Amino acid sequence: MQISKNTVVSLRYRLFDDADALLEDAQQIDYLHGGFEQIFEDVEAALEGKGVGDAVLVDLPADRAFGAVDPALTRSEPRDRFPAEVKVGMQFEGAAPDGHHSAIYRVVSVDADTVAVDGNHPLAGRALRFDCTVLAVRKATREETTHGHAHGAHGHDHGH
Repeated sequence: MQISKNTVVSLRYRLFDDADALLEDAQQIDYLHGGFEQIFEDVEAALEGKGVGDAVLVDLPADRAFGAVDPALTRSEPRDRFPAEVKVGMQFEGAAPDGHHSAIYRVVSVDADTVAVDGNHPLAGRALRFDCTVLAVRKATREETTHGHAHGAHGHDHGH
């Protein structure tokens, strides 16, 4: 079977930065193919028509991966707005710059008076290389296409 709209694709992938440093080495992921925004758009386009055993290597400029760094998502907040045990690497939900949505912010520094947070994806502003091999392809179930994602051990689990 070839990869096409409304197929569930199982991949083994590795993700590298532009200096060829390995960032992720996933044993298997499953995604619903066909514009469901579950995988990078350029990777999905490169996988179209491929089958089991095919390998795909896609270089993603920063704007096609996790986007450019948005300075509006970095800010310093008064220390007293955070729990006493706040430390670098913790995450908090807060208002997005548009004031209508929320964003997840990572703590990037803490001092006596302020906590600096960053709502950008940790890989924002970085070019990436996505290297994958197709492990399996199957027709998606009606439930998967209705929900807009793959189900099962390596996809989304609704707890049933």
